[in-house]
Amino acid sequence: KSSYANVCNATSTREEVVLNFGVAENWERSPQNMEIELAHRIVLSPFAAKRLSDMLAKLVAEYESRHGELKP
Repeated sequence: KSSYANVCNATSTREEVVLNFGVAENWERSPQNMEIELAHRIVLSPFAAKRLSDMLAKLVAEYESRHGELKP
């Protein structure tokens, strides 16, 4: 199943890393009042989260080398 998300939030405990993905429908509101529809929650072990972090860092570096620097 494919899903689109334009918002991601991450939290962690000693045992797990939790990634919440959702969609913000209206970017006009301030961040404090933004309504987000939570679509998916992914729970990972810290080891899997580290591997994901490394993989995403490589992916972003490759993207930036082709298309230019991304500014957060």
